[in-house]
Amino acid sequence: MVNTVEQTRRIIRIGTRKSQLALVQTEIVRNCLQTTFPHFDFQVVSMSTTGDRILNIALSKIGEKSLFTKELEVALEDGRVDLVVHSLKDLPTVLPDGMYLGAVMEREDPNDALVLSPKYKGHTLASLPAGSVVGTSALRRVAQLTRKYPHLVYKDVRGNLNTRLAKLDDPEGEYAAIILAVAGLVRLNMADRISNVIPSNDSLHAVSQGALGIECRGNDTQTRDLLDVLNHHPTRIMCLAERSLMRKLEGGCSVPIGVNSSLENKKLTLHGLVASLDGQQMVDFEDSISLEESQSNEQDLALAAELGIKVADELVKRGADVILEALAH
Repeated sequence: MVNTVEQTRRIIRIGTRKSQLALVQTEIVRNCLQTTFPHFDFQVVSMSTTGDRILNIALSKIGEKSLFTKELEVALEDGRVDLVVHSLKDLPTVLPDGMYLGAVMEREDPNDALVLSPKYKGHTLASLPAGSVVGTSALRRVAQLTRKYPHLVYKDVRGNLNTRLAKLDDPEGEYAAIILAVAGLVRLNMADRISNVIPSNDSLHAVSQGALGIECRGNDTQTRDLLDVLNHHPTRIMCLAERSLMRKLEGGCSVPIGVNSSLENKKLTLHGLVASLDGQQMVDFEDSISLEESQSNEQDLALAAELGIKVADELVKRGADVILEALAH
C-alpha cells in the first residue's frame, strides 16, 4: 500500500472550492497528508464552482447534480490538480469516467443544527411563534420540518456560512432561525452558534452529510496509495450504504431524501425516507445487515451497497416512486 509510493519529493496539488468551509476542510486533509508523507509538498489550488457562482437561484431549481464538483473534476481530469476534497454530500453518486473515490474520512456529527436569531434565544422549532421564518436551502429539511412544524414559514437562504449567519443576525432581517449542518459549524469553530441539534425523528440528514470525500484519477495509483491512509472504514461503510440508496432512487439536491445510518457490533442499519415537497406524502423504511461473516473490507462495502439497494427498493414499494415521479414534473 503506502510503501509503494515512491520516496522522491514531489508537489501534489489539492483542488478545492474557495468557500471558507471548503478551505478549512481541505486544510484538514492537507495537514494529515503532509504529516504522514513529509517528503511530498502538498499545495492547495482553490476555484469557484457553478454552485458558488449562482447564488440567486435555489439549488433545487438549477437542475445540475454536480453543482459543487464539476469544475473541480475537470481540473482533476486535465491534470491541474491531483486530488480534490469534497463535502461527500455534494459528490454525485455516480462519478465521471476515470474518477475514483480515494478516501472517506471519519465523519463529524451528520445531523442538522437549529441556529436561532439572537432575538429568539432560548426557543426551539416547536416554540417559535407562528409565521416565524426559518431559512434553509435544502428541500429535504423543508419537507420533513413542514410536516412536523407546520406553523413555521420556510424560505430559501443561500450564500456561504458567514453570509447566512449575517442575514440571521441582522436586526431588520426576516429570519428567526436557519438550519445548517452541525459538521460545518464545528469545523469552523462555530459550535457555540448551535441552539439545538435537530434529532433524526424530526429530520433525517442528507446522504453522506458530515463526511469528507477525496476524489482522484482512477489510474493514478500513487495518489490512491497516499489517500488510503485517510480512509475511515466505518464511515465509508455507512456512507456507501446511504449513497447506494440515493443512486438507486436517482436523487440529488432537488429530491427530498433523508437518511440515518449506524454501525454497531458489526450490524449496519440504514433508515431512508422520501417526501413530497409539502411534507404531506412521506414514506420511510429501516433495515439492517450483519457484517459478522464478512471476510474483508471489500466484502463489507459490497454488503453496505446491498443494504442501500434493499432499503431503496422497499421505499419504492411503499410509494417513493410516485412521489419522485411527481417531483420530476
